[in-house]
Amino acid sequence: MAVWIYILVANIIFWPAFLVGAVYFLRKYMQGGQFTKQTDETGKVFIVTGANTGIGKETALEFARRGGTIYMACRDMNRCENARQDIIRETNNPNIFGRQLDLSSQESIRNFAAGFKKEQDKLHVLVNNAGVMRGPKMLTKDGVEMQLGVNHIGHFLLTNLLLDVLKKSAPSRVVVLSSIAHTIGAINVADLNSEKSYDEGKAYNQSKLANLLFTRELAKRLEGSGVTVNALHPGLVDTGLARNWAFFQTIFGKYLIQPLFWPFLKTPKSGAQTSIYAALDPDLQKVTGLYFSDCKPKNAAPAALDDAMGKFLWTESEKFTGLDKPTVPSFLNSDKA
Repeated sequence: MAVWIYILVANIIFWPAFLVGAVYFLRKYMQGGQFTKQTDETGKVFIVTGANTGIGKETALEFARRGGTIYMACRDMNRCENARQDIIRETNNPNIFGRQLDLSSQESIRNFAAGFKKEQDKLHVLVNNAGVMRGPKMLTKDGVEMQLGVNHIGHFLLTNLLLDVLKKSAPSRVVVLSSIAHTIGAINVADLNSEKSYDEGKAYNQSKLANLLFTRELAKRLEGSGVTVNALHPGLVDTGLARNWAFFQTIFGKYLIQPLFWPFLKTPKSGAQTSIYAALDPDLQKVTGLYFSDCKPKNAAPAALDDAMGKFLWTESEKFTGLDKPTVPSFLNSDKA
């Protein structure tokens, strides 16, 4: 009898301990690649969109820790200010600035770019981090489907408006956060703006594929300029990005399914590592047009390598943003001209 009691007690102790250990090591393994190189970013200027929370905040925090001057481009200025103060306290770096940027408003994007250029004449790294995921059908203030509008069109306009200062500051970098979701994405040529029909998953996947097509096309256009452009998949990260996903707002999804995902999710700090790697690794100074994950190059889906589709998307994006209309010099509009 004593032997059986011993075996029972041993099992009661062993299996829970084993499961806890297994979950711990699985969680640690799933954190993925880490950027550990030491760099000094003193004197360099960074913009991170969506820097008030999650991956964006961790990215801005690391840039600040390394001495950079950081512009946190955020929609919600109250949350931005709280995050800015957190970063200053943690890094003792006072050169952290919060500026309003609503990627669903082209007026806001233009105002942000113009304001930034009044304050700074250089920009070394632009991180297009902000995004929305799988929300109900909504339109930006300019009539673009929200996921395409924020994830791609907004960043397309922002990047183009900042290209002059990026070129002036070369060597400089643009870092674009895409997703593994691009592998199941498709550009709906006949209904790019989801006007005829809308599927939240397909719209999200399309926007992430658009990120990669934009990255490759921009890299070609900037060849020889000293400005590199690379995209990345941050991994499955425990952030609030899925807050609009209806399934995870149900009792079943929130309290039963989400906890099961926890061991497989990266922390925001781990999710930021590939962004930091793409922005700072000295070995990537001349590397452009690539796709990274876990701090190393990865093969993008064939759809992301379609040069003709990249050109199509660029042309359509110019139409959405008005960049297809040539700028007329002010003197030609003068009454004296």
